[in-house]
Amino acid sequence: MFVAGILPGIVIIAIFMAYVMIRTTLDPSLAPKVDDRMTLREKLWASRLLIPVILLIMVVIGSIYGGFATPTEAATIGVLGALALAWWSRSLSWASFMESLMGAVRTSCMIAFILAGAAFLSIAMGFTGVPRVLAGYVDTFDLSPTMLLVVLTLLYIVLGCFLDGVSMMVLTAAVVLPMVKDAGIDLVWFGIFTVIVVEMAQITPPVGFNLFVLQGMTGRNILEVTRASLPFFFLMLLGIVVITVFPQLVLWPVQLMVGSR
Repeated sequence: MFVAGILPGIVIIAIFMAYVMIRTTLDPSLAPKVDDRMTLREKLWASRLLIPVILLIMVVIGSIYGGFATPTEAATIGVLGALALAWWSRSLSWASFMESLMGAVRTSCMIAFILAGAAFLSIAMGFTGVPRVLAGYVDTFDLSPTMLLVVLTLLYIVLGCFLDGVSMMVLTAAVVLPMVKDAGIDLVWFGIFTVIVVEMAQITPPVGFNLFVLQGMTGRNILEVTRASLPFFFLMLLGIVVITVFPQLVLWPVQLMVGSR
């Protein structure tokens, strides 16, 4: 799944960067002010502390891509690497370490409480059988593959208003997967499609999991956070359109990996 998501992830990042460039071109006040011009040599020297961070990211992702580590193990590599970089740059102290540790604890506890609340709602929804009924209702339409994807996108966005991503998948997978297989849709491709749709659903109010996480981290009003997240919703929607029109963006890395073995 990680390998299949590489190119779609790059495409979505490229779309986001294009969006940022367009926004800052139309409204230059959104971009930081540049007080002085720097030569290429000065830029390279100024980025000397950034290059090791980029290398660390490449090591973490490369360890997963190369099959040397699971995502959890790669996260551990990332933490240890970040500590080593902080020590190397002389920014690591006992005070900064404790501050980072307590920040991580507060964020983790906040996410755990949100997940607990979502779990109660998921149990209630599962008990009523609403997600399964909705998925079964979609199955009765006998849709074409394209229309099936459109309807599933709408279904998961609606469910995302009330459920977290894992609960959506668990409660609907038994009905949705046979539909997808019968429509001739590649399951690897559908996995990446599902990941993007679920992330879209996580920023839809009123129970947008990521919205509450951002609110807790920024202290901003939930309506303000929702408005700020709206462009990302449409960017991911555009990403779905791109991988639907060009499915090889998802399948080519997998085929390349399988062919190299």
